[in-house]
Amino acid sequence: MRAWLQQLDIWKKAGLCLAAAVALGWAQASSALVVLQYHHIADATPPSTSTSPALFEQHLDYLAKHNYRVVSLAELHKLLDAAANGKSLPQKTVVITFDDGYKSIYDTAWPLLKKHHWPFAVFVNSEPHDEKNPLFMSWEQLKELHKSGVTIANHTDSHSHLIRRRANESPTAFNERRLKEITFAQGRIKKEIGSAPKFFAYPFGEYDSELLSLLKRGGYLAFGQQSGPVAADGNRQLIPRFPMGGSYGAMEQFGTKVASVPFVKLKTVVRDSKGRQLHEPELPADEGQPILELSSPILGHIGPIQCFASGQGAISVKGKGGRFSAQAEKPLPVGRSRYNCTAHAGGDRFYWFSQLFIRRTASGDWYQE
Repeated sequence: MRAWLQQLDIWKKAGLCLAAAVALGWAQASSALVVLQYHHIADATPPSTSTSPALFEQHLDYLAKHNYRVVSLAELHKLLDAAANGKSLPQKTVVITFDDGYKSIYDTAWPLLKKHHWPFAVFVNSEPHDEKNPLFMSWEQLKELHKSGVTIANHTDSHSHLIRRRANESPTAFNERRLKEITFAQGRIKKEIGSAPKFFAYPFGEYDSELLSLLKRGGYLAFGQQSGPVAADGNRQLIPRFPMGGSYGAMEQFGTKVASVPFVKLKTVVRDSKGRQLHEPELPADEGQPILELSSPILGHIGPIQCFASGQGAISVKGKGGRFSAQAEKPLPVGRSRYNCTAHAGGDRFYWFSQLFIRRTASGDWYQE
């Protein structure tokens, strides 16, 4: 992240060159619709998933000062439907979401959001609310939020790792178990809240292609935890969100993130080190340095594309014209990691794309959270 910020400063100081002017023209024609993801709004909760109340208020003040429009998930759905019929997604538009239904949302975030009369959404896993876990809102508090216009949506029942197939579990049984996690939570939300819109957030941001298909067949818009703006032609079961927990919510990055735009007509392919195409974010056991290929008509007309790997900073990017490939310099760590790729779009704006990767331990076991 520090390397990315240093590169950002270099581009800003370099001024608006011809390539950047071309990029700015494309960027002005592109949407700047961004979904933000929060968990705790508190000072004494786990740092990686927490945003301090003071910082959260700064985020909201920034959006208000810079005339951002904050919309609901229902409005986002309408905007995506309109985009499918040829209408452009809007500029300077933000969706605010919270995962897990923590009590600090009710106690701290909601009062701050009410000052601006802004909508937001809470993705809840139903189990802790059923168990009356004191760290989470009660169903009555969630119902109160709903009556005020807040969207209460699905984050499964138990917040399990939906990509972890059990030993001796058949593919059919695996999918049935995953679907039950989703449909049970949907039923609990419907019963307790009175309505259950078909919006879903992946626990831990983890997914696989079959899970995407299950949610598509179920009619859900689904949200990940990979960063980036919403693209009109993006996968509706893999809508990106900018995580705001920990250092990711720092104000020095916030303005750039909410102003980011998607690469135009971006196509991506992931390959292993031997060039074989990979179709899942979980990497094969012997693969630690996947290759991400990107192609877009904008890539031939802008300045250099920069890609960064989790824990490694800037990584090698090769290519020319509208096609580039990026590969980490050393193996990715066990667990979840990402390649983030950006390119200057003029001024303080950047094109942005993020790709999730998942690695098990060397023994083939799953990592511990």
